Amino acid sequence: MVESPVGLSSRPVPERRPLGALGSPAPAGDTAPVRDGGVPDSLRSGDAALVLVEDDAGDALLVEELLADSDLDSPLTWCKTLAEAERFLSGRTTPVCVLLDLHLPDAQGLDAVTRIVRSAPEAAVVVLTGMAGGDTGLSAVATGAQDYLVKGRFDPETLSRALRYALQRKQVEQAAAALRANERIAQENARLERGLLPVPLLRGEDFEAVARYEPGRVHGLLSGDFYDVVQTVDGTVHAVIGDVSGHGAAEAALGVCLRVAWRTAVLCGTPQLEQVRLLEEILVAERADPHVFATVTSVVFPPDRRDVRVLRAGHPGLLVRHGGAVAWEEPPVGMALGLLPGTGHWTETALPLPLGGQVVLFTDGLFEGRTGPATRLGESGLLGLARKHGALPPDAFVDALVDEAEEGAAPYGGLADDVAVLHLGWGGGR
Repeated sequence: MVESPVGLSSRPVPERRPLGALGSPAPAGDTAPVRDGGVPDSLRSGDAALVLVEDDAGDALLVEELLADSDLDSPLTWCKTLAEAERFLSGRTTPVCVLLDLHLPDAQGLDAVTRIVRSAPEAAVVVLTGMAGGDTGLSAVATGAQDYLVKGRFDPETLSRALRYALQRKQVEQAAAALRANERIAQENARLERGLLPVPLLRGEDFEAVARYEPGRVHGLLSGDFYDVVQTVDGTVHAVIGDVSGHGAAEAALGVCLRVAWRTAVLCGTPQLEQVRLLEEILVAERADPHVFATVTSVVFPPDRRDVRVLRAGHPGLLVRHGGAVAWEEPPVGMALGLLPGTGHWTETALPLPLGGQVVLFTDGLFEGRTGPATRLGESGLLGLARKHGALPPDAFVDALVDEAEEGAAPYGGLADDVAVLHLGWGGGR
């Protein structure tokens, strides 16, 4: 131990140690044990540091003696000036509580509080005021201190409680600030993701598109599933639905990238087959992991309304509704995008569409949910749900499919995958 300043007792007293003499800081992120209904015990266990900023040796001795009679066991470092305290506090990662006198050689009054708060924002601060300094103490708390004590009017128990509670208040303040920051980030992310959700580009009211989108990732508005609908100047309606493997933010971003690229290709007049080849090139260029792939179904509704041209790349089949009847269709399917780049072969298939017929596209998350310990809804189960609700209008039909699939999977963990459903048809209904 470094020798105590002149005028203090010979037993361990407020130490004015050289900077760095207290040993290495504890690893960042360490937390102190908690006792007494949530009051931090770091000051009792010695995990936190106490810093006394006081130029008067007599007052420093008084504080040291009160601490010796208290239940605290933390080391005390004595600094005679604010500058010395700032140097000592710089870069510390362990909990710190500062006992701050407001009359120092290099700082007076609230300026001392402001400087400590600015230089050591993680430290809890308890201000020491004179007998008539009550108003000053309150002003210090308003400036950023956690508490104040009037010299000569506190005992060991009061001092101990003030220091421990100050540290607790500081931890609560930091937690609240972090929570507010996280909430702001979450709100900004939600606004960003909401802006990236597709808005069907239809040029009239003779075609109806109804969508339901349920991302699987927690607190996310976007997922690796994507869809879009675009009607070109000649009246042709183009639609796409896809599913990027994986469930994270990177997959969601890749899904947005593919959707935007698809819309751009459609508006530029790129043929259906070339659109899919282009999407594969973009997927390979943009994916962070070479194992990421995507399934896609692209459909084209010509303005003559007699059929729908379907191109599938590893994607599930589709439903065709007519009147109250529902059928499952499996047009020829090619390889998913990105599995063996450049080697995929895809086929455009003309699927007859009866007058008033409607097409329902979806991702596999809709039917892969568990309905028992070892069973899933599956394609046949989904077809059964669709036929059960075949007489419903488009929006109610889509909601019924998703809601009943979720209800069936709820006892077994719910729908673990992303879900996208797209209901498309001429004439705005059945």
